[in-house]
Amino acid sequence: MKWHDLTGDTCPLARAMGVVGDRWTLLILRECFLGVRRFDGFQKRLGVTRHLLAERLKRLEAMGVLERRPYQERPLRHEYRLTASGKEFAPVLLAMQDWAQHNLPSQEPAPFTFVTRDTGAQVDPVLTDKNTGQELNHKTVLMVLSEAAPDETIQASASDPVSDPVSDTGTEH
Repeated sequence: MKWHDLTGDTCPLARAMGVVGDRWTLLILRECFLGVRRFDGFQKRLGVTRHLLAERLKRLEAMGVLERRPYQERPLRHEYRLTASGKEFAPVLLAMQDWAQHNLPSQEPAPFTFVTRDTGAQVDPVLTDKNTGQELNHKTVLMVLSEAAPDETIQASASDPVSDPVSDTGTEH
């Protein structure tokens, strides 16, 4: 199965990975949030091949994450802008950067950071439940099968008992 074939999967995580599940796509989205809009800008900053970049931009456009707008008529040239769906990806990038800063530290300072629009202060992200305000993390949330899970998933799960990953002291294989 190709990575983009996941977009029809019933699992939301699989569908998301079908759209943004490779490094170039994530880096293109990073550049969009840094203000890059034009093909040559993406290509220059990322060093990705033109063919691969064109393919990823078309995919992001087809999935409704980016929209292509003309900025020049002769010759016709386009720029790429985040759609509402694309803008909603910002917290995912924020969470990924925060995770990497804590778990994959670098000797060099990060080339960018996230700051609040109103004060310019650097943010220290925390994911919370919008209904209760409770912090969401591995200690407060469990991923469980829903009633909508396919029968084969439920049967496989029944034969392989699920343990609580937080209280587990062994290593996962």
